[in-house]
Amino acid sequence: MPLLAIIGGSGLSKLGIMEVTQRKVARTPYGEPSGALTLGRIRGRAVAFLARHGYGHTIAPHEVNYRANLWALKDAGADSVVSVASVGGIRKDTWPGQLLLPHQVIDYTWGRSSTYFEGVGLPVNHIDFTEPYSRELRRQLLAAAKDCGEMLVDGAVYAATQGPRLESAAEIERLERDGADVVGMTGMPEASLAREISLEYATIAVVANYAAGRGDSQRAVPLDKIGEVLDEAMGRVRRIIEKLCEG
Repeated sequence: MPLLAIIGGSGLSKLGIMEVTQRKVARTPYGEPSGALTLGRIRGRAVAFLARHGYGHTIAPHEVNYRANLWALKDAGADSVVSVASVGGIRKDTWPGQLLLPHQVIDYTWGRSSTYFEGVGLPVNHIDFTEPYSRELRRQLLAAAKDCGEMLVDGAVYAATQGPRLESAAEIERLERDGADVVGMTGMPEASLAREISLEYATIAVVANYAAGRGDSQRAVPLDKIGEVLDEAMGRVRRIIEKLCEG
């Protein structure tokens, strides 16, 4: 079975369920990725893990070298990527600790290196992005969640913002009017870059907090509570990934 890549976001800097066989420092034409690749097996399946923000969580969302990260995983033999990302809940039926599987994305980022096809002598390349996330990988994740008894909500529109600051309440109102259900800072250009190099890609979005102006974030986002929410939720994410690897 081909190599499965997992990109861990805030709250998931290591897997814990992985039998590690190697740590590999990767070099790419696009610079260095966020850290060394951790290679090993989960339930017998070959897996590569990369912490998006570095293993000490030192790389801000707008500073992540998304091109190098995905290139390194592809070069290591991955054919699919499960991205784990923490988000703020915008939609009224989202709450901290909930797991969602986005089906669409709206990109509000700017200034990030967002394509492999730029520079002198390279052809213009257009990718189809009608469905930003792999239909088949999403199906597998939903089945894995069902099999291990974890609730994974099917469908959400992910708004990718620039960061590293959180959004204002007015900005969240705008995102909701645009049709967004959750907001995060790392969903793009990660998803489109994966498409450019033919990596199957899907995201498990972990709601870390209510977005600004929502729930207990009416006046301010309670940043002190986020760590505890993510610690508990990531345990459920690991169970889904483990079941996926049993596949």
